Amino acid sequence: MNTLNTPVHIKLWHREFWLMALSSLLLTMSVYLFIPVMPRWLMEVEHFSPVEAGRCMGVFGLGLYIFGALCSWLVQHYRRNKVCLWAIVAIIADLTVLLHLDNLQGLFADFTIIMVHRFLLGAAFGLAQMVLSSTLVLDTCESFQRTEANHSASWFARFALSLGPMAGLIVYQLFGMDGVVWGAMGCTFVAMLLVNMVNFPFRTPEEGTHVVSLDRFFLVHGSPLFLNLLLVTTVIGLLLSMPFEPLFYALMMSGFLLALLAQRFVFRDAELKSEIITGLTLLLAAIGILFVAPASPVAPIFVGLSAGIVGSRFLLFFIKLSRHCQRGTSQSTYFLGWETGLALGLCLGYSLFYQQPVTLLYTALGLTAASLVLYHFFTHQWFIRNKNR
Repeated sequence: MNTLNTPVHIKLWHREFWLMALSSLLLTMSVYLFIPVMPRWLMEVEHFSPVEAGRCMGVFGLGLYIFGALCSWLVQHYRRNKVCLWAIVAIIADLTVLLHLDNLQGLFADFTIIMVHRFLLGAAFGLAQMVLSSTLVLDTCESFQRTEANHSASWFARFALSLGPMAGLIVYQLFGMDGVVWGAMGCTFVAMLLVNMVNFPFRTPEEGTHVVSLDRFFLVHGSPLFLNLLLVTTVIGLLLSMPFEPLFYALMMSGFLLALLAQRFVFRDAELKSEIITGLTLLLAAIGILFVAPASPVAPIFVGLSAGIVGSRFLLFFIKLSRHCQRGTSQSTYFLGWETGLALGLCLGYSLFYQQPVTLLYTALGLTAASLVLYHFFTHQWFIRNKNR
């Protein structure tokens, strides 16, 4: 039977690893707080059109790539933890500008300024998270624990997809946009403190490192996996553009927890293909339920369960596909596929399908079916032929 499991090492969960995992959670939450809030604020307070709001959400995905090609050179020529810390400082500075714009009550919050803000936020977040996930997390563990470390730390960032929007909606209802921005700044500040609490020894820079390279940025031969993951997360982004209440995201969290249990007990020795096939089937079921019963608590649970199963399995596929010294590159490629899909889905959801839930759900259904067909008939066999671990 073709299986692929991740062992559990209790010794991995030491103080330094916990600090890195929690910093990843808080850093991601600081960005995901704005998923349901930013478009609402732009349209209701700043009087943007749905198309403009969608573009502001989508440009975040473009910003993720701006420093990617410099990532390897930066961590080789400067202290890697310092690169992450300065990127987090840039996030805080960018959020400070947003706070100022909100206080001006629309006087200077025009479309171009918000687009630049979102682009720079994506750039700073992309650099911070790529350094954190591809380098700092691995530096806190032994070499034989690295696959488990990547797998476990990624779950903390995944939890932010439910915790961030849920907290953002609650804070927005109670304190407005100011409260959300202050909450995001608080998350980034605590994340910065957690990274600073870990002592990372100085490492001599490798010779011959190019200023611009794909190292720690993008795994070119993993493009089919990237495309398949992009399709799935675009669907999730589309769904999250719908006007859900905090309860939806709370139920998503229960789906994530069920996905963790399923990985340990249901899929422990199952056929390798079954995990993603099951996850995508659950996503199809969730979309179908949203058609007939939008208020059903089952749909968000299925969305969380699907995202958890599919996301964690694709991450392991990227790791197993990477060659020697490409583990960090595989992490960044997975991160880019996940975040780009979410940004693209949010952009399309507001730009094309605002207040058109039926059309949105049909589109999500078609993209999920396409992702399932692509994985079943091409991506899985391609991965089996090309994996290196």
